[in-house]
Parts: sequence; structure tokens; C-alpha cells
Amino acid sequence: QVQLVESGGGLVQTGGSLRLSCAASGDTICISAMTWYRQAPGKERELVATITSAGSTNYADSVKDRFTISRDNAKNTLYLQMKSLKPEDTAVYYCNAVCKTWSVADYWGQGTQVTVSS
Repeated sequence: QVQLVESGGGLVQTGGSLRLSCAASGDTICISAMTWYRQAPGKERELVATITSAGSTNYADSVKDRFTISRDNAKNTLYLQMKSLKPEDTAVYYCNAVCKTWSVADYWGQGTQVTVSS
């Protein structure tokens, strides 16, 4: 079992910055890829950025060059540095971890709200 707890969300003005964190605990040794997703009101959850255990990253086109995903494996923490925020970035941001043992399991955090005011 893996537990994920996000933090760092809040209210920010357009053009501002925020850094989200996702602290993992439990059987963290099994974690491979970690991903940030977001879900805006009335919309489906969408992938924001993902990072593999080797550090390879991938971003949604809408956040490229504005968001940076990183992870500190020693601290079992995932980060999302967000800059040049736009109102359309307003959403609940969720952390996801893929755990690989003899099977593959998905774990989710409870989400953290990011609101960008215009």
C-alpha cells in the first residue's frame, strides 16, 4: 500500500507561481512512474505531467514550458513547479503513483485545489 498526500495548492493571480508537493509513504520502494493530473469543474481528469523512476518527463501541451515536474526519491516526494499560471489552470490537482510488484497498482492522493484568478 502507498499513501499520497498533496499540498501546496491555493489561490494565485494570473501570471503567478505555485509549487505543489506530493508526499508518498508506505511501500514506496515499489513506485515507478509518478504523475500529476488535474480536474476542472465539469471536465474530465487530464494528465498534466509524468516522471519515471529514471527521471524522464512528459508534459501536456497546455503546460509545456510553464510547469516542471520533479521528484526527490530520497524524500519520497513529487513536485510540480507551476509558473505563468492562467485561469484555465484552475483545477483540483491529483498525484498518482504506479506501484509495480508482482502486479501493477495505481494510487491516488486526495487532491489539492489550485485557483488562478484573472
